[in-house]
Amino acid sequence: MILDDKKLFGTDGIRGKANTYPITPEIALRVGQALGALLKEKYPEEKQYTVLIGKDTRLSGYMLEQALASGLNSMGVWVQLTGPLPTPGIGFLAQNMRVSAGLVISASHNPYYDNGIKIFFKDGFKISSKEEKTIEEMVFSKEIKANGVEVGRTRRIVDAAGRYIVFAKNAFPKNQSLKGLKMVLDCANGSAYKVAPAIFRELGAEVITLGDKPNGFNINEESGALYPEKTAEVVLKEGAHVGLSLDGDGDRLIMVDEKGRILNGDPILGICAIYLKNQKQLNQGKVVVTHLSNSGLDQSLSSYGISFIRTDVGDRNVVKKMREENIDLGGESSGHIIFLNHSTTGDACIAGINVLACMKETQKSLSSLKDQIQEKPQVSLKVNVKEKVELSSIPNYDQLIKDVKENLSNEGRVLIRYSGTEPLVRIFVEGNKQALIQEQAQKIHAFLEKQLS
Repeated sequence: MILDDKKLFGTDGIRGKANTYPITPEIALRVGQALGALLKEKYPEEKQYTVLIGKDTRLSGYMLEQALASGLNSMGVWVQLTGPLPTPGIGFLAQNMRVSAGLVISASHNPYYDNGIKIFFKDGFKISSKEEKTIEEMVFSKEIKANGVEVGRTRRIVDAAGRYIVFAKNAFPKNQSLKGLKMVLDCANGSAYKVAPAIFRELGAEVITLGDKPNGFNINEESGALYPEKTAEVVLKEGAHVGLSLDGDGDRLIMVDEKGRILNGDPILGICAIYLKNQKQLNQGKVVVTHLSNSGLDQSLSSYGISFIRTDVGDRNVVKKMREENIDLGGESSGHIIFLNHSTTGDACIAGINVLACMKETQKSLSSLKDQIQEKPQVSLKVNVKEKVELSSIPNYDQLIKDVKENLSNEGRVLIRYSGTEPLVRIFVEGNKQALIQEQAQKIHAFLEKQLS
């Protein structure tokens, strides 16, 4: 959610309430025009500019799709519409189809009434913060001029989903199948509702699907990665080997083992790192994690000779650090898992495929693989805010955080940050005793709720 009327981009694209600034047709049209102008500056050698537009299943996606396409067309850019497709699918297709850029209309894990815009360049990677700033400046200036009679056209392409399905399946070992594996798959009524079941069924798994009937309003509604308890319930009821819960745009994964235990991104990342290290396929023996990743993950990986680099929250920050350090594996506890040798961004299907491949190759259950990763107790809370003020400017805030750290005997971690995609402040506390960190997190929550709500 953008609270600054001169700022469009947050930590993961533009996001807000649909049909309310900045997620309006007017702004979307200007973003399309600005992207068209930027592409001509960035790739002056191209004779024809083409942009893919994909989306999730929100009703407002139709409105934004047309506005973005119109803005691009007015700048002489041709547009290809893929329909519902996971965010990583657009990253892949932008690169695979040799187009100029790819746009995703999605608010990821947010409720249906929100929406957003994410932008990939032709290399399949999200645009940089510098390029986001350039687009913002263009949108709010009067310098963008349409090309007169030189306009582009828009058409729908019908094979985008099939291309992504084949791409994702290629992440699974060629000499293996998932025959004999029974899994529960919750697609969150989002963009992966067609492609994800097809991927795992074509690999041979028996798939029980949840969240595969989108109606424009039920994306992420008590389903998917935000509500993995539903997947866990069905895993136990059906006697399944594993459960996968995706978010609305298919770039985050939460898993469930055969005992009904929920695995967030940290153990998923750890399982894959250990397996790849044992196979001598973990580039440099390192992974990239964020400041929110569990300290127990660090300790578990260290015992296997795997080192780690921490970076700021956000899958784009993880990818940036991975590219800088030539590291192939990284991720977030939220479920963004990035395999740079397969994908340019977080991909729930590819992450799930890699864990299932590990289970198949090692002949181990997900619970036994999960037990390789020890985790410290953590508490995450959030507070809705009216305005994002500097936290240290709030009277008594610094003293409160100091007291909390002392109460944790300096053995825990405290991280307070504003969400880059919603009007929230997020509270994260980690320590050795669940009751203690719960108490301290609630103390911070009560204070900030009084000050900011």
